[in-house]
Amino acid sequence: MKNVRSIAARIITTLQNQRGSLSTSLSQFSDHPEFPLLQELCFGTCRWYLTLEFLLESLTDKPLRNKDGDIKNLILIGLYQLRELSIPDHAVVNQTVSGTRQLNKPWAKSLVNGILRNYQRNHERLGRVLDSSEPHIQCSCPEWLFDEITDAWKSETHTILENTNQRPPLTLRVNLSKKKPQEIHTLLSDNKISSKSSKIANTAIYLEQPMAVDEIPGFKEGWLSVQDESSQLVPNLLDIKQGHRVLDACSAPGGKTCAILESECLLTEMVALDLSDARIERSRENLNRLGLKATLIQGDAAQPSEWWDGELFDRILLDAPCSATGVIRRHPDIKVLRRNKDVEKLIKIQAELLSTLWQCLKPNGLLLYTTCSILPRENNIQVERFVRRVNNAKYEGIPADWGVECGFGRQLLTGNKDGPDGFFFSLLCKS
Repeated sequence: MKNVRSIAARIITTLQNQRGSLSTSLSQFSDHPEFPLLQELCFGTCRWYLTLEFLLESLTDKPLRNKDGDIKNLILIGLYQLRELSIPDHAVVNQTVSGTRQLNKPWAKSLVNGILRNYQRNHERLGRVLDSSEPHIQCSCPEWLFDEITDAWKSETHTILENTNQRPPLTLRVNLSKKKPQEIHTLLSDNKISSKSSKIANTAIYLEQPMAVDEIPGFKEGWLSVQDESSQLVPNLLDIKQGHRVLDACSAPGGKTCAILESECLLTEMVALDLSDARIERSRENLNRLGLKATLIQGDAAQPSEWWDGELFDRILLDAPCSATGVIRRHPDIKVLRRNKDVEKLIKIQAELLSTLWQCLKPNGLLLYTTCSILPRENNIQVERFVRRVNNAKYEGIPADWGVECGFGRQLLTGNKDGPDGFFFSLLCKS
């Protein structure tokens, strides 16, 4: 199948059936001659899915049948192009209509053509209709998530949702054991690549324009890695010292493991644990590129009897499975995939991991609980409940001038094009 519109329609339909993710689905087409366009169509349509769906409903008298979800998504992809991309309108319509043949539904040709041309004729009126729609439709946010963000962050809601709908920045982590940030800035400038220093993490550099990682000077040499600024705060918060034994409990693909080792190479042991063999392999690749060593273990963090040797850790990082609502700008398929009921399941997993891994921590040791969520029930409320039920757990507090102090942690909200992902941090000490 060569028509990228039909490929994109099938990928999004697969997501709606709760199978896979955008990144895994797209990886199958990485050698497609129009892969950048395919990526843009999938990411953009997911980012604005609810808005596009509202426009489609305004253009039709009755909804399409469930079995024609691929045609519906093909139309949404067409609407996205007409609204957001600079492709000529006639090319958008022609190529999107052609996608019906690739989907083996030639009967839909006139339907797709009619709806897209109807949008072209009436886009100004439809814009006014959209402006009077529900706020969660205008910002293309699932209603349950919109309500939760509004309840939690009130005056920040508009900014959060606006930033969530932006394209994410490409952020680098400088390996301070090999180079200084200013040296990397100079290297980038010499190669005509514009960059900015971060406002929070001293290792972070933002690129003005995204680019392929293999083309970034210094990447192959191990002088830098790609990692969001929020994640780069982890080593300093954990207060890693020479001789410590450290566990990264949900480690793959290894960005935080590598950052910890770059900050302190003289550890007794760095253990990187993950449930997925394939993701562990990605950690191995990252470690090898940077010339770092860690003990890689495939296992379930909630079942230490399967992997733990009984020796306690000085430091534990628990980057817990979560709703990922702080990284929607990087993974807009979350808007299509995530359900409110999913969050409740994740909260139970987080609580279990906290309780289980606490047993593996030395007295006076530190556990850093993090998520890429902006929902309090996964973050501040989760930690508060843990501290209340565990006698020897104490919240240490995180003195900083970034983020929002929440009582049992510090929250970074989703930033703008030069800002970090939404991320939560809570540092716990074991008495």
